[in-house]
Amino acid sequence: MSDLRTDPEALTIDILPLRHGFFTRRGGVSEGPFASLNCSLSGRDDPAAVMENRARIAASLGAAPADLVGLTQVHGALAVTVETPWAAGAGPRADAMVTDRPGIVLGIVTADCAPVLFADPEAGVIGAAHAGWRGAVAGILEATLAAMVRLGADPARCVAAIGPCIAQASYEVGADLRDAVLAEDATRERFFAAGARPGHWQFDLPGFCAARLRAAGIGRVAALGTDTQADAARFFSHRRRTLAGGGPIGHQMSAIVL
Repeated sequence: MSDLRTDPEALTIDILPLRHGFFTRRGGVSEGPFASLNCSLSGRDDPAAVMENRARIAASLGAAPADLVGLTQVHGALAVTVETPWAAGAGPRADAMVTDRPGIVLGIVTADCAPVLFADPEAGVIGAAHAGWRGAVAGILEATLAAMVRLGADPARCVAAIGPCIAQASYEVGADLRDAVLAEDATRERFFAAGARPGHWQFDLPGFCAARLRAAGIGRVAALGTDTQADAARFFSHRRRTLAGGGPIGHQMSAIVL
């Protein structure tokens, strides 16, 4: 059944002084496993419902539906610059966007990966990134900052907020992920805690992202500290779906606008 809310539920964070929202799964019209604010056009949800959900998000940020842009996210390290909105579902294959154009809403969809929203309010530059562990290791956060700098942002003035994502207590990983994270820097061992099973660890994705952002020179970094896997009422989660044996899944959106 569709959500009875007429407004999408969003979390905000004080260090971002611009219009933004880390939207939950509440406040949309999608039904079944997509209930209710599913914002992904790449799944099996009714496209009309997804478009209505995205329109609600745009409206809550004071924008028209056509001004909300997204990407074809691929867990890579490419950040693109948005000069004019493109059609829904037609976004380039990339994992971050930046813009200096007022009114363009940058939207990232996630379901355990970390959504990261950036801003240099003085320069009038914003960014939004999708940071799963692969993208974070590959440098998507640093690529986002570099793209913002090309538009006039100053890293020292920038703020970055890490939204709802899977927390360390919920994120058991194997040796392959751990080895990939440690390959370039053994000091990253601090982001792994002992797992309950031999050969497994608990990975701190938001902590890893925050450390990379600080190392890149971001002036202020904060995280909401919200665990998508543990909160089924508010968030979609790939890990939760996997533990349940599979099936369709929705994605929540995080968005920012000048």
